[in-house]
Amino acid sequence: MPEKIKQAVDFLKNWLPAQPEFAIVLGSGLGKLKDEVKNSKAIDYKSIPNFPEITVEGHHGELIFGQIEGKNVLMMAGRFHYYEGYSMTEVTFPIRVFHGLGIEKLLLSNASGGVNLNYEIGEIVLINDHINMMPEHPLRGKNMDEFGPRFVNMSHPYDEKMIDYVMHYGKENNIKVKTGVYLGLQGPTYETPAEYLMVRLLGADCVGMSTVPEVIVANHQGMRVFCISIVTDLGGMEIAVPVTHEEVLEAANNAMPKVIQLVKGLIAADV
Repeated sequence: MPEKIKQAVDFLKNWLPAQPEFAIVLGSGLGKLKDEVKNSKAIDYKSIPNFPEITVEGHHGELIFGQIEGKNVLMMAGRFHYYEGYSMTEVTFPIRVFHGLGIEKLLLSNASGGVNLNYEIGEIVLINDHINMMPEHPLRGKNMDEFGPRFVNMSHPYDEKMIDYVMHYGKENNIKVKTGVYLGLQGPTYETPAEYLMVRLLGADCVGMSTVPEVIVANHQGMRVFCISIVTDLGGMEIAVPVTHEEVLEAANNAMPKVIQLVKGLIAADV
C-alpha cells in the first residue's frame, strides 16, 4: 500500500500547478460547492494510479484543483464507501494521498439522518465527535509507521478551532448551525425505526455511512479535520417515515447555499 500511495502522490504532484492548502471531500448532494472553485482544473479518478472507481449516484468521481477565497484547494467530488465492497484501506486511500501531497487541513461533508429530537430536515451540523460502528477498522493490520503511530489519540478527532470559528461565523451571518455526534454504520440500507432509536440511545445526534474511516486515517496522519453535515431525513420509533436517495439529495441541495457560505468563510479565515 505505501508504494501505491506513492505512485498516486507522484502522479498528482506532476499534475498539480501549485501546493493545495485544503483538501475537501464532497458528500451526497453537496457537489455544488465545486462551482465555487476558481481557475479549476479537474482529473477523473480513473486517470489517477490506484484510485478506486465511483459507483454511487450523486458522486462524480473527479479531483478538482483551484482556488476558493484565494486559497488553493484540492476537492474530491465523490467519495468511496465500505458498502460498495471496498476495503477500508481503499476507502481511505485518498486521505493518504492528500497527506502525501503535504495537505494539512481536511474539510469533510456528508448527508446524515437526524435522531436528535431538536433537529429538523435541512439542519446544518458541525460534527464534534463520532461513534465508530463500522465492521472493519481502517487501521487494522500492520501499522504504516511512516504515516503515524500504532495507537492514535482520538480525544479530539475534529478540530476545535475550526468548529468554534464556523459557529461564530454562522451566528454573525444569521445561519443556524448546531454541533453534534455522528455515528457511522456500514449501510447501504437506511436505518429502521428501531436502529434510529439505537443510534440516539448510544449518544449520537445523527447517523451516516461515511466520514468516520476518513477521520480516523486523517488523525493517524496528524491532519486537522473539519466536518459539516446536512440532516436530510429524521428517524426514530416515533418518526417512521420512508426515505429515498432522491429525497436525501433534494434536502442537501436546499441547504447548499448556507453550507457554501460557511465553508468559504472558514477557508477565507484560514484558522
